[in-house]
Amino acid sequence: MEEPLIEWRKVSKAFGSKVILDQVDLKVFPGEAVGVIGPSGTGKSTILKLLAGLIAPDTGEIYVRGQKRERTIEQGEAPQGIGLVFQQSALFDSLTVGENVGFSLIRHSKLSREKIQELTAEKLALVGMSNTQDLYPAEISGGMRKRVSLARAIISDPETADDQLNILLYDEPTAGLDPVGSTRIETVIRELLTVQKACSAYLMVTHVHSTIKLTTDRIVFLYQGKFQWEGTTDDAYRSEIPLLKQFFTGSIEGPIK
Repeated sequence: MEEPLIEWRKVSKAFGSKVILDQVDLKVFPGEAVGVIGPSGTGKSTILKLLAGLIAPDTGEIYVRGQKRERTIEQGEAPQGIGLVFQQSALFDSLTVGENVGFSLIRHSKLSREKIQELTAEKLALVGMSNTQDLYPAEISGGMRKRVSLARAIISDPETADDQLNILLYDEPTAGLDPVGSTRIETVIRELLTVQKACSAYLMVTHVHSTIKLTTDRIVFLYQGKFQWEGTTDDAYRSEIPLLKQFFTGSIEGPIK
């Protein structure tokens, strides 16, 4: 049986007296596109921070590619081939597009500038941003900045990556975009996995219906610290379960308070 890329075993996390995650199990397998949905404030972004190694669980175990995570990145843990795409792109305004994409390689690799520029151009081409290396973030649109952040998430040092593609974590990647801009980003996200084979799997946190439908195959529904439902995206939209039905219709009547 195929081994999971990500595995959580009874993971819990609280901030003060507020329990965010309560004994949560999760598995993500190679090639999967998993959506994490649920009401605002339930801890979806916390899931991404735990997976990225930005924070540590209070209890439970997190495994990435079979290796147990013992510490956070701040404590010296290696990133383990995980790329996080932030909601607001989080580009450095003072750096060019190319410098933003290649930033981690410039800072942490032993690659030559020429090789980094080559890798940067390659990743930008994958997200439809060829010939933009010398532009600054202020010179491109919001949707284009999102695509630059995607290129940054999939770049890695070929001398240390061991041919393992990044696992991508998306935090509301289409927030604030018009419908056409959203569709462009959704198409790129899906093709990076299924066509370009530029990542090994991804988790998507979003409230946007088009993004859920176009970028996910499987959904986990987070509410009150638990995954209340898990299944295919198609089954989620057909479900008569009150939690899912209320979430997708936006009704104020139902179990979500």
